Amino acid sequence: MLTSQRKHLLLTRLGRDGQLVAKEISQELGISEDTVRRDLRELAQAGKLQRVHGGALPASPAVGNVAAREQIAALDKQAIGRAAAAMVQPGQVVIIDGGTTALQMVQHLPEDLHATVHTHSPAVAMALARCPHIVIQLLGGRLFRHSMVAMGAELMEQLSRLRADVFFMGATGVHASAGVTTGDSEEAAVKRALHRCASETVLLASGEKLGAASAYRIMALADVSAVVVHRGTPAPWIRSVKRAGVRVVQAG
Repeated sequence: MLTSQRKHLLLTRLGRDGQLVAKEISQELGISEDTVRRDLRELAQAGKLQRVHGGALPASPAVGNVAAREQIAALDKQAIGRAAAAMVQPGQVVIIDGGTTALQMVQHLPEDLHATVHTHSPAVAMALARCPHIVIQLLGGRLFRHSMVAMGAELMEQLSRLRADVFFMGATGVHASAGVTTGDSEEAAVKRALHRCASETVLLASGEKLGAASAYRIMALADVSAVVVHRGTPAPWIRSVKRAGVRVVQAG
């Protein structure tokens, strides 16, 4: 079998099964695991999949910049944002992550809500300005232009003094075994720090992120309190999340 044929087979199988196990593929095709791993490495470099220990998972399409992500699953994000906004209780101290789904969330918060919101996203802070009774605490630092959020040592020092009721978090990949992932190592560290500041973490996960993985692990899926997904999310995926002890909120 030619290299191009093997790679096509690998991608077809990944689309069908949602994962690839290098040992199983090598036995099925009668080739070495080194050959399979080389094919997976080259496909990963081309952005076609995400390598994990022992094989590969689908690569998340949500690793593009903010402008690119705005075009993906827009209706799902609206529904998820509306459901997440309904979870905020008056008087709470809330942390809201950056990202396109977080922007949908703040746009659905009621204008008469009394709460305090901390965010490291200038765009989220600006969107919150329409709500006169929300105290907006903008967390500062070096601007990470890819995601348009603050990062760096200054931000981390601020987080050492922050305590919140709930953190609404975004990610680029959500997988039952690979966990919650994103495409940048420092961004993953910031999300972990925000998670530690809150009594509970709610993950906002539109459909293109489910079953996919990115390069940097934020945390295990079991570490979040709840996941907000679109109502059309496949039942097997929902069952796998519930088995991890995580509450699933279906939006829309």
